[in-house]
Amino acid sequence: MKRALLILSAAFALSISAAADCIPFEQASKHMGSNECVTGKVLKVGHSARGTTFLDFCEDAKSCPFVVVIFARDLRDVGDVDKLEGKTIEISGKVEEYNGRAEIILKDVKQLHGEAGNIPPLPKNYDVEKRGGFSATSNLPRPKTAQQPKKPSQQQGGSADEE
Repeated sequence: MKRALLILSAAFALSISAAADCIPFEQASKHMGSNECVTGKVLKVGHSARGTTFLDFCEDAKSCPFVVVIFARDLRDVGDVDKLEGKTIEISGKVEEYNGRAEIILKDVKQLHGEAGNIPPLPKNYDVEKRGGFSATSNLPRPKTAQQPKKPSQQQGGSADEE
């Protein structure tokens, strides 16, 4: 019994120290260029017209000192990030500067820790190529492109040199 309590206490201490190692998102800009664990509450999950997803930690995303960016090509490896809205997350990665603010690019769900690391995968009908739209026709073949008209030398009969 004592051993079980000791193991549980050690596991609890490790989980607390892991959270303590994360810096608040407001301090991320002080750690540009280094790999860090950053924590904060996701207030909004935004999507651009090009399919890039943003985890915003401030009411005014444009003036926020930190953002998490997920490119459309990485969504399948990350999961359904829309489920992170309203949750406090811990994310690890290289803190980089882009347009005057700190960001971490999320490429894999393994970068998320704690409860955030258990987000569900994308829905099966989620079409990353359609910039995050859902598609009931994603398994249908694409239409063939129109054939270009042949150049005169490629038409039947050949050229005068062949006769």
